[in-house]
Amino acid sequence: MNKRSFKRGLKGFWWLTMAFMYLPLAVVMLFSFNAANSAAHFTGFSLRWYTKLLANQEIINAIGNTLVLAIVSSVIALVIGCLIGYGMYRHRHRKLGWLIILIYLPIVLPDIVFGISEMAFFVQIHQLTGFLKPGLGTMIIAHVTFEIPFVALIVYSRFVGLDPTLFEAAKDLYATPFKRVMHFMLPTIKPALISAFFLSFTLSVDDFVISFFTSGPESATLPIYIWSAIKKGISPEINAIATLMIGAVALAAIMSLLLSRRRAA
Repeated sequence: MNKRSFKRGLKGFWWLTMAFMYLPLAVVMLFSFNAANSAAHFTGFSLRWYTKLLANQEIINAIGNTLVLAIVSSVIALVIGCLIGYGMYRHRHRKLGWLIILIYLPIVLPDIVFGISEMAFFVQIHQLTGFLKPGLGTMIIAHVTFEIPFVALIVYSRFVGLDPTLFEAAKDLYATPFKRVMHFMLPTIKPALISAFFLSFTLSVDDFVISFFTSGPESATLPIYIWSAIKKGISPEINAIATLMIGAVALAAIMSLLLSRRRAA
């Protein structure tokens, strides 16, 4: 096999992989515009299912819960994760293997195990104190706990890529700790913060298992609503909801990429 044939083979494999990844999403998006009542056959384009979504108060509430959960948990995780990431950088020369394990554990732990443990914890606390009743509040806490490690690792990797002498230079210029944070650290790690926020937002919108175990009767999110509705069968309305979720996640990813490139330029 010559070099030219090998490159063609790689190119073909690339397109085959992309088709395998995105054709199912394209089918879902296409059938969300289906004029028929069934998702089995496509009969023509129509916006009737999106109009129906706007008239369904249950779906509107689910969208609102999803956005509130994603935004609030991402902001809280960004603040806490940023502090942890900087602490990991400041003490990187110490033997902190146990800390690294604690940071990675929520990432590698199966979602169902994490969700069940969070549910059991909230139930016990609620029985003992009356606080942390299953609902949007417990969901926010649960989402923050699994988003923090991603934020901390992104911020830590950004700090590691900086020249250590920059911190000493800021001190030599008599910058106070507050000024070093506001005029040096935050502007420098701004691309990492933006990426971490949108990653947390995407993870929160996409999550089902942890949300399911920590939610209450009035705090259903879009993934939970889809899971409940899909028991009756896949309909164009479900495809429309999935399309909206795909669009929201794609928009968040594109915005993160554009802002990062703009900052790098």
